[in-house]
Order: sequence, then C-alpha cells, then structure tokens
Amino acid sequence: MTIAIVGAGLGGLTLARVLHVNGIDAVVYERESSRDARGQGGMLDIHSGQRALREAGLIDQFHAIARGEGQDMRLLEPDGTLLLQEDTPDDPPLDRPEVDRADLRDLLLDSLPEDVVRWGHAFESAGNGLLHFADGSSATYDLLVGADGANSRVRALLTDARPAHIGQNVVEVGIPDIDRTHPDLAAMVGRGNYWVLGNGISLAAQHNGDGRVRIGLSFYNTSEDWFATSGIPFDDPAAARARLIDLLPGWDPRITALIAACDDMVVPRSIHALPVGLTWPSTPDVTLLGDAAHLMPPVGQGANMALLDGALLGLALAAHPDDFPAAVREYEREMFERTSAAARKSADMKKLLMSPDAARKMLAFFQG
Repeated sequence: MTIAIVGAGLGGLTLARVLHVNGIDAVVYERESSRDARGQGGMLDIHSGQRALREAGLIDQFHAIARGEGQDMRLLEPDGTLLLQEDTPDDPPLDRPEVDRADLRDLLLDSLPEDVVRWGHAFESAGNGLLHFADGSSATYDLLVGADGANSRVRALLTDARPAHIGQNVVEVGIPDIDRTHPDLAAMVGRGNYWVLGNGISLAAQHNGDGRVRIGLSFYNTSEDWFATSGIPFDDPAAARARLIDLLPGWDPRITALIAACDDMVVPRSIHALPVGLTWPSTPDVTLLGDAAHLMPPVGQGANMALLDGALLGLALAAHPDDFPAAVREYEREMFERTSAAARKSADMKKLLMSPDAARKMLAFFQG
C-alpha cells in the first residue's frame, strides 16, 4: 500500500523517518527543487517534539546539533530596562534546547534513503488514488498525507477552512556574523533569545548557530494590508531600516542600533492562523499534519506539534499496517485534542504580546 506525503518539512520528514524505522515505505513529494533551494529560517525551541525524535531513533543526533546555550533569554522594555536575564550553565540541560531549523531538517533528510524525497514535484490535485503535479506527471497513493504547510493545497480535500490574518505583521531583518562584525551588539543580545516588548510592538532577536542574529519586528493590532500604508520601502533596504527605526519612537538607541546594523535582507511577513480547534470528518485515504492541519501563532508550539504529528501518525500506521483508515482515525483523535490545546495556548500568548504593558505581563508569566 502506497503512502504519499506532500511536503518535505519537519512533520512530513518525521513521518517518513518513523515509517522507515518501522519497515514501512513512503514517498515524500516536495515542490522545491532541492534541499538547498531556499533558506529554512531561524532557531526552534524543541521541547515536546523531542519525543518524536526519540521515536525516530534520532535523539542522540539531535542533542549533538542542539544549542543548549540558545536557551539563554533576556527580556527588556523599550526604554532599555532589563526585566529578566536567564543564562544557562556551561553544560546546560537539554529540556528546551534551541536548534537551527536548517540543521534539524538536514538531520531528518540524512536519516532517509536517498530516493524517499522526490524534489521538484509541486502538488496540484488528487483524487481516486492519483496525485497530479504541476509538471504534468502523476503518481498513485493509497494514503495521502498533506504536510504542505500554511498554504496547503491538500487541506481543501478535507475542509473549507483557510488561514485568517491575526492582526500581526512582522518585518524580518538580520545581522550576519555578529560576533565578528558587531561584538558589542552580540554581547547585548547574548547567546539565545533577546525580547523587547512594547505597547503593540515587539522585537525578537535570536542568535543562530551560523553566527547570524535574526530579528523579527512585530506590529500588532494591524490589518492585513498594513505594509502598504506603513511607509516601509522594502525595495530600498537602507531607507527601510531608517523607517523601521522611525516606527520605534522612544526606544533605547542601543536597541534600535540592532536595526541599523542589519544587512539588506528586509522581508515582510503577514501572520495567519487556522481556527482554534479545527477538525474534519475522518476520510480513509487523506489526512493532514503540521501547519496544514493547525497553523497557529508563531510562539514556540508549531514545530513541536508538527514533529509529534509525524511521529504519532507513523506509529499509528505501524500499529495498523493493513488498516490505514483505522490508523488515520486513531491519529486524528489524538492530534485534534493535543493541537487544539497547543493552539489555545498560542492564541493566549499572542494576546499577551498584543496587550499594553506586555513586557511586565511576560515577566509575570515567566516567573509564574
């Protein structure tokens, strides 16, 4: 029986790996042309998702690439007041280590036989056991798993639900090789996460393993078309950096110096989410995992849920190798409950970040 996975993200690759460990073949179809076709983003806080890596037989390899020091955290108010500083010891526990997304994806890719992932296969449609791709090719399936992310095309086979804008727009910038080029700013940010929370605006900086500090400036309570009226000239990076600093009146110059030091990568991102508690009637030959199933605000839950989805679906299929419909029902019952709880926590965290005096409320949350 043929298992087709659409999407070579963390969830889809974890599913393929757990199936492989249990002697079950699967094929992963990915629209990108190769593993290096695009950047994979910043660091991930992996906590509950470590269970998935254990089930995949990869926990030791994960610990080898995980960055315990990435658990360092600094929380500030816009005027520069340091509210909280947590520095991990030299040999830190790995309860919630950070890991570069690209490193984790490479770990999963390298754990699979070379022919499992079929690059350059952009999914177009499916039905009656046949997949259709943008290049005109096709493939058969007995079970189709949509692991194709926020803008999933497989999702439409199960539900009419679509992601909706959640009142948050993010501008992503970054400082490459910060330890060498701006050692003073590197010392200020620290080895892990650096958060500045204002009234309706936040700055989140991450010190990645490749030496780059990735910075996300979030503007809350903004509309989906906010970028069009923000005055940020994305086609002129220097002017865009200047405009971003203008949008932070009263912020400490040491903090806005992070923006001034960024390179010319200035990327706008509108943040969307699926309805909390989304479900669908179980279908014997199609299911979803990861962001395709439960896209939620980006506050540290999504990657962990995707990893768990992949592992637990793989285990269900291994337990019912001759009854895919039963495996899908078992997986979806657990997934709906688990990810609904995670989505509610994510929505609550997003409300906290949008609230007045967000920094003090976040401090109370961490100390609570």
